[in-house]
Amino acid sequence: MNTNSHEAGAALGQPAGSRSDRAPLRALARRQPLVTAADTPLREVLYQISQSQEGAAIIADANSGLPLGLATLRELLHVISFEQASLDDPVAAHMIGAPLGLVADASIHRAKVLMAKRGIRHLLLIEPDGRLFGLIEHADLLGLYGDGTEALVETIAAARDIEAMLLAADQVRQRGAQLFHGGMAVDALCQWMSGLNDLVGMRICELIEDEFDLPPVPWCWLVFGSEGRLEQTFSTDQDNGLLFVPPSPEATDSLRAAFLPFAQAVNDALHTCGFERCAGKIMAGNPHWCLSYQEWRQRFGQWLRTPTPEALLHGTIFFDFRPLYGDFEPADQLRAWLATEAPGQQRFFRALAEQTLAVTPPLGWAGQFSYDRNREFPQSIDLKLRGARLFTDSARLWALQIGTWSTNTAERLRAAGNARSRPVEETAAEIEAFHLIQRFRIQQQLKTSQRDAVNRINPKQLNELHRLMLKESFRQAKKLQLRLRQQFGL
Repeated sequence: MNTNSHEAGAALGQPAGSRSDRAPLRALARRQPLVTAADTPLREVLYQISQSQEGAAIIADANSGLPLGLATLRELLHVISFEQASLDDPVAAHMIGAPLGLVADASIHRAKVLMAKRGIRHLLLIEPDGRLFGLIEHADLLGLYGDGTEALVETIAAARDIEAMLLAADQVRQRGAQLFHGGMAVDALCQWMSGLNDLVGMRICELIEDEFDLPPVPWCWLVFGSEGRLEQTFSTDQDNGLLFVPPSPEATDSLRAAFLPFAQAVNDALHTCGFERCAGKIMAGNPHWCLSYQEWRQRFGQWLRTPTPEALLHGTIFFDFRPLYGDFEPADQLRAWLATEAPGQQRFFRALAEQTLAVTPPLGWAGQFSYDRNREFPQSIDLKLRGARLFTDSARLWALQIGTWSTNTAERLRAAGNARSRPVEETAAEIEAFHLIQRFRIQQQLKTSQRDAVNRINPKQLNELHRLMLKESFRQAKKLQLRLRQQFGL
């Protein structure tokens, strides 16, 4: 993978400046792109590019304004120098047709992964209705380089079978552990690992897809839970599903039957590569989660309108979805629908708040740690269920209320804070507390291979400073829950 520029030591997933990798792509498009008509001569396009100091021009339809292609300075110089193209040729004759694009509300993370995988330097940003929003360049997306990441990306791309993918996935985890022990911030580490794990998952889907004759309809591999939130740590299982778009409702069942063997094979391959099967069977190979676009909408709508305990449980997993592989457009349409549909479901939010408040921070009335009486691990705290979850559940609720596309906990907290004009320093304290709990989780995961202990920590084994820091994180969680109580009168 070639790059235009990068900083030595920059971590995958760490965008230019301090901008969050989970922020929407439209945050990067600060300037108007150069747009020209299809019949514009090459001579004029080259002049426009040179005058604007841009690296490319978007070719758009003169009537609708919809993007048709892309003309990069590099490609134009190549066709003129080596293919004897005339400066009077219309640019449409030498443009890159159907250039890769993403909706402007998609995350920066998704753009990084796609551009790394495809080896492209430009990416169109599109509004949901197909109109052009902007253009970003490779140089706008620093972060896929350094720390040995280029070699890992090449190893993943070069893998030709599942055995090679297993080695690549192990190398990602080993390098991630080295970066963590070397002092990389938790947020940056999660971005780094999420980017590489995405490439691993995408490559596995590619390899398995070659073994099947899949139906010629739009389909997309979805990820949920911590993977959907870009918060995977070193101990994680699969949460995934499959979305397909049948040509007619009558074709739904036959298409599901055609996709299931492929999905089950991908689930098996992911398991082989270290991503454990979901104990609750929330996997694309399960017919319950291999659904058409309309079926996913119906499920989501039913959960929102009828907030039973099961619906609330599903909401905490599935509403963190994001597309990983395949045709992203149906998944983006589903996210846009959810962002519009969810904000008005006050009954659902009240029930979700009650469920969220049922799990309290592990601090007693005197400010001492409280434990869950686990016989196998006495005087320990589950930092996933009684730590990180306190932040992820609150952030999800507020994100659904305001209709943001963000799935990441920190980004959701920022979006909710901005929407309610909360002091920036208060939101920063909440995010810092969440990341500290994640750091303690990762430390424990790297210390033990005992599956039931990977998220459990005994505060007595921490030094005094770390105990104080952990208590302060739980106090921040209490403040989050107090805001929920006040909001819903609970």
